Amino acid sequence: MENVMRIKWFEELDSTSSELLRHVGDYDNLSVVAAVNQTAGRGQRGNRWISAPGDNLTFSFLLRPEALPAREVMALTCFATLAVRDALLAEGVPAVIKWPNDIYVGKRKICGMLVENGLDGANIAWSVIGIGINLNQTAFPAGVLNPTSLKRLTGKSYDPAAFLENLCHRLEARLPDLADQDARNALRDAYERDLFQKNLLAPYRDLATGDEFMGTIRGITPEGLIRIEAEGRERTFGFKEVSYIL
Repeated sequence: MENVMRIKWFEELDSTSSELLRHVGDYDNLSVVAAVNQTAGRGQRGNRWISAPGDNLTFSFLLRPEALPAREVMALTCFATLAVRDALLAEGVPAVIKWPNDIYVGKRKICGMLVENGLDGANIAWSVIGIGINLNQTAFPAGVLNPTSLKRLTGKSYDPAAFLENLCHRLEARLPDLADQDARNALRDAYERDLFQKNLLAPYRDLATGDEFMGTIRGITPEGLIRIEAEGRERTFGFKEVSYIL
């Protein structure tokens, strides 16, 4: 089956997301930009995404959702993380989603994402979703926290272009999950089922106070806040308000 998503490869870019953001008005819906080498890849919390040139998959895609309220922006994260998880499960890798948008295998990170959006009134006008997946890299810089890769896990080497083609099919297959409220509710339910450390007592840090506490992830709110039960009551946290202690 031919991909609806159109892929444009670059030998080198500062960042695939930056390329789309610079020309967001020029690229068509579902355009995909991939790079053999990123010189300034961007991750969450202002971090850099470090990837050995040619070893891994670094790409971004542009999505112009229809009538998606800004208050339901978390649906975009659910959509993208579940598609990546699907691709990794197909390789026999037991991937889970670490809130909000990392993919872990065990306690090691195999994929990170950055979702950036533009608004049209109360709706999402466009979304640029950047994804980095560790495919073939087996040695990582000392400062990279808890990394792993498909090659480390399976012993096989992967063609980044072929893996991207397959992943685009999986993203396309999940596009109907954004279509309406009922579909987005089911999408959030699927995301919650695959949350890293869900229903397990584990340590966390409240980033507002610096306090460490033991808690149990129960799910997310419709807005995407994480729900953690601690000392008999449920607390909710937004991005940069709580961290995992691994």
